[in-house]
Amino acid sequence: MSALQDLEQLLDEIKNKPLSKSLPETLPSEIPVSVEGIRKRLAFLLEKTDHDFPYLSGKQQFSDVSRLEGNIENYIGMSMVPTGVIGPVSVLGSMAKGDFYIPLATSEGSLLASYHRGARACYLAGGATSVCLIDGVQRSPVFKFDNLGNLGTFLVWIISQLEEFRRITESASRYAKLIDMKSNIEGNHLILTFEYHTGDASGQNMVTICTDAICRYIIQNAPVQPKFWFIESNFSGDKKATSQSFANVRGKKVTAEITLSQKIVHDVLKTSPEHMAEYWRSSTIGTIQSGSIGAQGHYANGLTALFIATGQDVACVSEASVGITRMELTADGDLYVSVTLPNLIVGTVGGGTALPTQKECLELIGCAGAGKTRKFAEICGALVLAGEISIAAALSAGRFTAAHQKFGRKR
Repeated sequence: MSALQDLEQLLDEIKNKPLSKSLPETLPSEIPVSVEGIRKRLAFLLEKTDHDFPYLSGKQQFSDVSRLEGNIENYIGMSMVPTGVIGPVSVLGSMAKGDFYIPLATSEGSLLASYHRGARACYLAGGATSVCLIDGVQRSPVFKFDNLGNLGTFLVWIISQLEEFRRITESASRYAKLIDMKSNIEGNHLILTFEYHTGDASGQNMVTICTDAICRYIIQNAPVQPKFWFIESNFSGDKKATSQSFANVRGKKVTAEITLSQKIVHDVLKTSPEHMAEYWRSSTIGTIQSGSIGAQGHYANGLTALFIATGQDVACVSEASVGITRMELTADGDLYVSVTLPNLIVGTVGGGTALPTQKECLELIGCAGAGKTRKFAEICGALVLAGEISIAAALSAGRFTAAHQKFGRKR
């Protein structure tokens, strides 16, 4: 099937997505945690997903420290972070299609309960539409010159070398593809931003290696030599939120949406579409006054928990949690909700994704190994959507404090 046919099929599926569906057998939930509850949930997941979790459940102990090569230095042991599941999270995307039980690792009480409630509301509303739109990872070296004249001569030559840079990229990596190069001039400083496709890896190391190879070719062959250069100018947005977030993409750009009926908002979320829309408007004004980049409630909560569980580079939450949440009333009085995440740095190969419990968590959502990164990104979008819905509902109904008192405190 051609890419165009795939797109047309996806668009038809989105247009014809059901507006509601019945919730299947529910995940066994409990407060507080008990051995029996753990057993029931593991048995439930085995039945629903056909996946066992020997490392996560503690039945099998991690002992092969050679598997940690490339992940850690000066190793002394494992930090144990409690891991739970929410769901089912129903997703309709270009790659993620179906119901998923999503693993989240956190020590923050109330987090899973909140996301689980949001997921339930989304499921009853027919599931979330979540689509990965574009992807790209950047590295931005900086070059300094004596004056603008030398910088200009250098840049004119650079522009003529783009095909050679692509060849160097293919030689430096089996997976990376150089897709674009942009320049930014500030005085006698030139920043070149190289943008790559990185396959199923999150790609930060990959793009660094490729860009270094390109820069060394540049230094050996350029008609004008810079006074100095650095592999990263701090312009690419690596490990930080930047104002470039919505003009470009860093990692994967995902947008997700759902329309919640008045009944679902009342019955599941215990509030009204009007109250949630008003809360969103008021909180967005607060966000603007705070100078925040983007306007959202708590993307970082769900993404951090999912990143820890699945072996992502957790520090990338600093840019991945930038985004925009929108809530508005429809003509029928229902609630339309969307989230957009332009900077999802995620991978399903490399990094920590092959570590024992992290691999088990990726397998749980069908995202372990090559060819699964776009699917994983779309699941991230649906997760964030559920979280935004639940926290806005709690705040709009005046139940936010009570929820934290119930779930988030030691007794």
